[in-house]
Amino acid sequence: MNNIVLQARNLSFAYFNTPVLQEVSLTLHSGERVGLIGPNGSGKTTLLRCLSGVLPPSQGEVSLDGLALRRLSRQEIARRIAVVPQELLVPFAFTVREMVGMGRLPHVAGGWQALLRGENQADRRAIEAAMLATGTVDLADRLFNELSGGERQRVMIALALAQEPEVLLLDEPTVHLDLAHQVEVLELIARLNGERGFTVLAVLHDLNLAALYFPHLVLLEGGRIVGEGTPAQVLSEETIARVFGATVRVQPHPTADRPHIIVLPG
Repeated sequence: MNNIVLQARNLSFAYFNTPVLQEVSLTLHSGERVGLIGPNGSGKTTLLRCLSGVLPPSQGEVSLDGLALRRLSRQEIARRIAVVPQELLVPFAFTVREMVGMGRLPHVAGGWQALLRGENQADRRAIEAAMLATGTVDLADRLFNELSGGERQRVMIALALAQEPEVLLLDEPTVHLDLAHQVEVLELIARLNGERGFTVLAVLHDLNLAALYFPHLVLLEGGRIVGEGTPAQVLSEETIARVFGATVRVQPHPTADRPHIIVLPG
């Protein structure tokens, strides 16, 4: 078994005394690619925020490479955990190259002022490698806010790669994308996971895409993990009916060794 990279133990979180996560324990190993699924309001985004150190848990602990996250600075965490949000609002006219360059901020002593004075050779190498890996080199001089949804998603992934993280956390990376761009983004994530070996945890809504692109799934319901394992182990007809309230048939995928879910009307 690969080394444990990120671990949550008995994690609970509440917003204004309303429980959102309840005693969640989750272990991510080096190089794993894990899909986090569950109904709306089940706590998926909150769990990602706790795992990235943005939200302090009400109870329990998150550790990174065996070190408690609460003992690490935001800069130390950002060097090792990169987060790709659902959407990134950019109020200024940054080019794609400038956006990807922001991923180097955790590695720059002195913060923004030092980064604005100029990138060093390691920064330039990381930025160029991230843009090459995500196919965004041709977009370098375009304004981020003028890109299509699929292009913006690839740029946000490039920004995360420029951080050179151990762990990549993605919150619904296919949201607002059409089917072709959803597949493009998930193919990119799978390829980068294989090539670079970092650990991936992604929140997903489409169960078929989750089954197809993620070898390991974690199912949340009501702030608790109620299923974990391979897609075939997690995505049974009974479980989907109970957790999602949908009547489905689960059949073998026609070309992949994964389950394929067919929603039945009524």
